[in-house]
Amino acid sequence: MLTSRRPRMFTARLDSRTESTPLARYLLRAYLSGLPAGERYADTAELLLGELFANAVRHTDAPDDRHVEIRFTLTPDHLLRLEVHDTGAGRPTLRTAAPCDEHGRGLLLVDELAHRWGCAPGPGGAGKYVWALITPTSALA
Repeated sequence: MLTSRRPRMFTARLDSRTESTPLARYLLRAYLSGLPAGERYADTAELLLGELFANAVRHTDAPDDRHVEIRFTLTPDHLLRLEVHDTGAGRPTLRTAAPCDEHGRGLLLVDELAHRWGCAPGPGGAGKYVWALITPTSALA
């Protein structure tokens, strides 16, 4: 059963390196462990956060010394909101990868598994953030 009491938003700034992706997922697991029924979000949320974080690192035109900020919060309607903020100017675009492509399927996963997702300009127009809303999975019988 989900409770009406929501924890605060969690925010962290991580190095803009692909090696930071496991740390981002670890921080999400820690956040979810404090939620009633947090495990119902875990698998999908970890996968999508990993994709969004890796995209923020791989596809940014920002200098290497910039950070990527992650944010997690539970919305009033019990959706988990993930945000990944970076200082790059480019916007994510959904595309179909060719069968032999080694990359290019991450955003397709986000599109298929998230309840909704999108991209918005960062505060003051600096950079952007990509967000995804995750629904809890059904309780196991």
